[in-house]
Amino acid sequence: MDRTILHSDLNAFFASVETVLNPALAEVPMAVCGDPDKRHGIILAKNEKAKKFGVATAETIWAAKQKCPGLVLVPPHHDLYERYSREVNAIYREYTDLVEPFGIDESWLDVSGSEKLFGDGKTIAETLRARIKRETGLTVSVGVSFNKTFAKLGSDLKKPDAVSVIDRAHFREIVWKLPARDLLYVGRSAGKTLEDMRIKTIGDLAHASPDFLEYKLGKLGRTLHACANGEDDEPVRSVYDKRQVKSVGNGMTFSRDLYGMDELLCGLDAVCDLAAARMRAKHVKCTTVQLSIKDANFVTTQRQAPLAAPTQLARELREAAAALLRTQWNPRLGIRALTVTGIGLVPEDTAAQIGFFDDTAADEKIEKRERAMDDIRKKFGHGSIKSAGTLANSIGIDTDE
Repeated sequence: MDRTILHSDLNAFFASVETVLNPALAEVPMAVCGDPDKRHGIILAKNEKAKKFGVATAETIWAAKQKCPGLVLVPPHHDLYERYSREVNAIYREYTDLVEPFGIDESWLDVSGSEKLFGDGKTIAETLRARIKRETGLTVSVGVSFNKTFAKLGSDLKKPDAVSVIDRAHFREIVWKLPARDLLYVGRSAGKTLEDMRIKTIGDLAHASPDFLEYKLGKLGRTLHACANGEDDEPVRSVYDKRQVKSVGNGMTFSRDLYGMDELLCGLDAVCDLAAARMRAKHVKCTTVQLSIKDANFVTTQRQAPLAAPTQLARELREAAAALLRTQWNPRLGIRALTVTGIGLVPEDTAAQIGFFDDTAADEKIEKRERAMDDIRKKFGHGSIKSAGTLANSIGIDTDE
């Protein structure tokens, strides 16, 4: 028996919250964006009026203003977005405990066991759409289908404020004509590979050889083939399931491009400091460090390296990231942003093999110091204590944020 899965997507979420708070914004093309003075100047969300001018999420403010000179720019209020997200997910949980968030503005719901109480999937979706609009002022687009992949596709079919159904009997007519890039799990790299294979639609993907897809894309190839044919059986996780943290990190965009190791190490100091603090807050250590570098042309390069032993210390993260930087980066190229992420996470109490020459006393001293910094920041704010290397910097490190 088929499941009934909903995918609910809050429309232009950040922009919609800002409009609820200031209804006048509904009358003008508007976008929520980062701070241009700190070079976080990209579009985070836009309303429908801005969308008609071609304003796109993740493009630069400059490019958006070229398309729409009258674009009204609004700074983000992330605490409010978190609050509204919690309120909406609380409404979902009144209909099922199988609610799996997919980012701050999207969630899957398995309502298979709720239909006798609340009606079929389309009825529940319409009820949610009406309640969310009435109780929060926000609108949602909801996809209804028999699996997660097609439910997500359904929520994208009609926007804003709509319900779309993709049932088993008709999914081929609805789904197979859509671009292959629209399918869940098809990122930029996989999309380019499929394009090179002349696979343009989801239907092309469904009819492709699963063996050849696996040869070109690895395990992802077979996953995409199954999803295109409606064979996604991944469950919607319960709100009571403990979520496994897979990575912890921190990124920073600087006020100007960085050149030379002195500036880069200053940037890494700030980035690794917060990444390590986040690991300690989650009681995990990483076994591998991943470094993402965005250059002045917005081209991102990513490298990673395993560690000799699991860590949650900023010093060790910085040393590993700096080693990657020295071996992989052309010093003549400016760096706009750095992100350091710990992956291959293990519980912080995982025993590590100790080498004969390891200075465990020094490591314990550093750990005590960094945990003391955590305690000070919890009480007085993140900017209350800083690494000496980041003081009086000229690269836009604001550790008070």
